[in-house]
Amino acid sequence: MDLRESLIYPDWPAPASVKALQTTRLGGISAAPYDTLNLGLHVGDDPVRVNRNRQMLAPLMPSEPVWLEQVHGTVVANADAAACRVQADACIARQRGSVCVIMTADCLPVLLCDETGTVVGAAHAGWKGLAAGVIEATVKEMAVEPRKLMAWLGPAIGPHAFEVGAEVRATFMAHDAKAAEAFLPSPSGGGAGGGKYHADIYLLARQRLSALGIARISGGTFCTYHEKGKFFSYRRDGVTGRMGTFIWLG
Repeated sequence: MDLRESLIYPDWPAPASVKALQTTRLGGISAAPYDTLNLGLHVGDDPVRVNRNRQMLAPLMPSEPVWLEQVHGTVVANADAAACRVQADACIARQRGSVCVIMTADCLPVLLCDETGTVVGAAHAGWKGLAAGVIEATVKEMAVEPRKLMAWLGPAIGPHAFEVGAEVRATFMAHDAKAAEAFLPSPSGGGAGGGKYHADIYLLARQRLSALGIARISGGTFCTYHEKGKFFSYRRDGVTGRMGTFIWLG
């Protein structure tokens, strides 16, 4: 498949100055189990192939993205000034041409922008970062009234595939009791009192965004686990590639 045909362009009411794209696993040159458009240099793939995959995306962007060293935390980098490999799990940009990128393979990528197109942000929201407040930290750094922001939720593991323990549910409920709505007992051993649950990471993110005052939330319809032909999934495959979620001001 041609690289451009494999990309996903966010369907959200962002202003024309906001540019964004989402890669899939298709359109690159990496061999199995990283086939084919793996963008992660940290997963055991041939670095020559990974860099070639990244170079194939270069014509679609105004500059080299600020590639992060993601650690499931809440640190927010500034793409206007940061160098690549900074340890952070979110990124913002205010200058035209500064490209933010988040890499995922089940975790939730969250894109943010304001309604007038003056600032953009991207957050790596796996359950640990989401619970710790990575979305809240990103919004704070964007320094715009939340009601003027909008969000797009990219490809992540879906609610019927994301099994977690009771401690994950308890962590979210300690922040907001409404989080209980995002957890259903798992058929493999669910129920209250220490069982397993299926978690809806999309709903958990929507709850966090709504609590901040962000009402315009798009996306959240994919499942990286079940859509094997289209997406990488760490939970499904273990050794696998990483997809990229990019945003910048044009």
